[in-house]
Amino acid sequence: MNTRSLRRALLSWYDANARRLPWRVGPADRRAGVRPDPYRVWLSEVMLQQTTVPHATPYFLGFTERWPTVSALAAEEDGAVMSAWAGLGYYARARNLLTCARAVASDHGGVFPDTEEGLRALPGVGAYTAAAVAAIAFDRAANVVDGNVERVMARLFAVETPLPDAKPELKALAASLVADDRPGDWAQALMDLGATVCRPRQPLCDRCPVAAACAALKTGAPENYPRKNAKADRPRRHGAAYLAIRKGEAALVRRPARGLLGGMLALPTSDWRAAPFNPAEAKRAAPVAADWRSMGEIEHVFTHFALTLQVWRAEVSGEVDGAIWTPLAEAGAGLPSVFLKALRRGMALI
Repeated sequence: MNTRSLRRALLSWYDANARRLPWRVGPADRRAGVRPDPYRVWLSEVMLQQTTVPHATPYFLGFTERWPTVSALAAEEDGAVMSAWAGLGYYARARNLLTCARAVASDHGGVFPDTEEGLRALPGVGAYTAAAVAAIAFDRAANVVDGNVERVMARLFAVETPLPDAKPELKALAASLVADDRPGDWAQALMDLGATVCRPRQPLCDRCPVAAACAALKTGAPENYPRKNAKADRPRRHGAAYLAIRKGEAALVRRPARGLLGGMLALPTSDWRAAPFNPAEAKRAAPVAADWRSMGEIEHVFTHFALTLQVWRAEVSGEVDGAIWTPLAEAGAGLPSVFLKALRRGMALI
C-alpha cells in the first residue's frame, strides 16, 4: 500500500468512524463548511495532554460554559481557574493556559494566530500543541504527533528503536504522511485510529483500515511495538498533611505559584522528603499546636515520584498561617487529587 492509498484508506475510515467529541467539528460538518473554533481546539489539546478523553470531557464542558471565549478566560482570576482545573493533574498546564489566554487577548485581540509558527510563539504553547491547533483549527499541513500517533507509526513501520529514543524517527515517519489534503482530518484520523483500533494492548487489527500496510502486523506480534526501554524505579517521598478544624471549618492554604501543584488549594503539609516521618517529627511540623491525632496514610503517584502522606487531624483554636477557612462540607471543591484523598482520610471517609 503506497502513501496515497494509505491516506485514502484512513481518511475514508475516519469519515465513517470519527469519534463524536465536544470540541470536534466532524468530517461531514467540515465538508459543509463548518470551521472549528480555535479556542476550543486549543483548550481541548491542553486538557488532553497526559489525560484521557473521558476524564477531560467534563472539565472541557465546564470551562467552555463558564468561559466561552479566550478573552473571558483571560479576564478570570488565577484562583478560580486553578480551582476549576483541580483533578485534571499536571497543574503547570493550568498556569500556562492562563498565560497563553492573556497573551492572545492582549496581544492578538482575542484571535489565535493561524500558523504553526505564530502559535508556537505564544507563551506556554509547545511544538505539539501548535501543530495540533494549526492542523485542526486552520487546516495547515502540520505534523501532529502524540502518543497515539507514535504508536501507529511504530507499528506501521515496525520501528525497532525503543522509546523514548525513537521519538525523532517516529516524528519523521509521521511527517512523511502529511499532505495538504485535509490536514485537520488527517491529524484527527491518526489520533482516532490509535485511540480506538491501534490500542496499546490487544490492538483490533481486524478492524484497521491500513492493516495491509502494517509491518508490525506482519511480524505476528504488533502489540510488541513500540519498543520501550525498561523504566527506572520511581523514587518515593514521605510527608504529613494536616486537617485543622475550627468551628466546623477546615484550614486550606494556597500553594506557592511556582513548583509542584503551584497555585492550588491544599491542606497544610510538612516538607516532602525521602525518609518517613516518625510521629514526634510529624507533630512538630504541624501548622499549629494542637492535640493531633493520626488518621492513617494515603498514597499518591506523581509523574516522577510516589508520595506517602501521613494524615493528622485536630480541633484547633489558634490561627493557621495563610489559612483559608472553609466549611468542611465544601473543603473538597478545588482540591487536587492528592489533597482530596488526604481530606477524605482525615474525615474518615476512606
